[in-house]
Amino acid sequence: MTFDSLVPLWLLVLLAAVFAAFAVWRILRAPSVRVGVAWVARIAAVVLLAAVAAQPIIPAPPAQRSVAEGGLEVYIAVDTTSSMAAEDWAGGAPRLDGVKADIRAIAQQLDGASFSLVTFDGAVVQRVPLTTDATALVSAGDVLTQEVTAYSLGSSVDEPVAVLGEILGEAAAENPRQRRVLFYLGDGEQTSGAVPGSFESLAPLLSGGAVLGYGTAEGGPMRQFDGGYVDPAAPAPYIQDYSAGEPVDAISRIDEEQLAEIAAQLGVGYTQRTAASSIEPVLAEFDVGDADITEGARGVRTELYWIPAIPLGLLALVEIVLLGGALAELKPKGRREVTT
Repeated sequence: MTFDSLVPLWLLVLLAAVFAAFAVWRILRAPSVRVGVAWVARIAAVVLLAAVAAQPIIPAPPAQRSVAEGGLEVYIAVDTTSSMAAEDWAGGAPRLDGVKADIRAIAQQLDGASFSLVTFDGAVVQRVPLTTDATALVSAGDVLTQEVTAYSLGSSVDEPVAVLGEILGEAAAENPRQRRVLFYLGDGEQTSGAVPGSFESLAPLLSGGAVLGYGTAEGGPMRQFDGGYVDPAAPAPYIQDYSAGEPVDAISRIDEEQLAEIAAQLGVGYTQRTAASSIEPVLAEFDVGDADITEGARGVRTELYWIPAIPLGLLALVEIVLLGGALAELKPKGRREVTT
């Protein structure tokens, strides 16, 4: 049992204690037993009122997750480090523009599947928990931005492995026969200085997927990002490279060798994406199939405030009767005529 109090519990306890102390003082000074009993009833009423206000409840059991039998679960991991803002996509657009277009294509071509979106930079975040709502995936993809430049700690291609392992592992434990695929969208740059870890631990949890690479060998400069609104008419300055002494625009280049290694560890194919090519051939091998979705039960909490409310109502009736008797005693008697 827990409480969903209307006011802080400490305030309830304080107010009840103050009234109880006052009531005890009145009981000790009561002119008659009847008055003392009335104050005892008032103490009980205050305790019951505090119990009602505390809103005792039995919390709802955890809602059961909806389970899909058959069909396809699609997990998408997107690199949102600063390098994904490199302007070597179509017409000098940032790489993330290509990522957004491909996410929309995945949602459209694999319509009927369940989708989950994970982004990684300095932090790994599951932006979209597994859902059959493709519009939620597209909406989340369309608003993706690069990480805040000031918080950048460098790129680590293996950053999402641990979180993806937890997500895929939990899904496999709930429904081991379900088919799951992973799309890794990034440029393969490893600038954190650490040796990238392996993706091999994820392979047994998957039935397929693809690694999609963005960028060019020539590379492109990257705009700074402060986390606010980006004004196309007044773009932010480029990220600077101070390694040679004089600052120059930092250039990010795709690392296809690293991306191909990730694909080999996952046991899937690698494709370099360009605006001039279509993603449809990559997606053609995936069959969504028919899904039989069992909706999970929603937990319902049990309210207990009504239990102390019943005797509280009875005591309120007693108090009304006592108050009526006290008022009757105070009523002035009829006048008597005095003759002399």
